[in-house]
Amino acid sequence: MNKHEFTLWLEFELFGDEYDVKNEFCNIHVGMPDGRHYGLNVWTYQYLQTAIAEGKKSGNNLNGLYQIPPDLFVEELTRECIEQTIADLLKIGDLEKVLNPSVYSSMNQK
Repeated sequence: MNKHEFTLWLEFELFGDEYDVKNEFCNIHVGMPDGRHYGLNVWTYQYLQTAIAEGKKSGNNLNGLYQIPPDLFVEELTRECIEQTIADLLKIGDLEKVLNPSVYSSMNQK
């Protein structure tokens, strides 16, 4: 475990620098020492505007009239930003209690 007592898998790290840290979305996985795992869809604040514009252009979501939100919004997609965010959320409580109830949580079956 790292200094925050959780592990992170960040989808955007697979792409090197080929993504916009301020205007993008990704999936992340958070692993807890007790075996819980969380899968979250994360958007940057700016990506919300991009998603709305894409909906208007494509006709999806009633021409951008609505958006189905992600599990978490952050300022930027960097390891530092997401580590700090998850660490702060865990100070408040378990992610399944702190975040949107659509967040997936499971215990390892042994």
